[in-house]
Amino acid sequence: MELLTEDEIAGRLGGVPGWARQGSNITTTITRGDFREAMLLTGAVAYLADQANHHPDILIQWNKVTLTLSTHSAGGLTAADFDLATKINALG
Repeated sequence: MELLTEDEIAGRLGGVPGWARQGSNITTTITRGDFREAMLLTGAVAYLADQANHHPDILIQWNKVTLTLSTHSAGGLTAADFDLATKINALG
């Protein structure tokens, strides 16, 4: 996979509301009503990630789920990161 250019990253960030760039990653924190709902979200994200063969770093803090995406094998951000972020956002 090819790394995205700075312009491409900036353009794609506009298409994934709630996500922010942190160096060579994009990240979001999603808040749910309680721990159970956070775990259900995590399971849905895991399903999408497995389907895409592209796996985020996940931090669960009671009702908050922080997701971090980067293509480690490419050394930064690729289209796969933004594609998965778009699918995660569609979970609502």
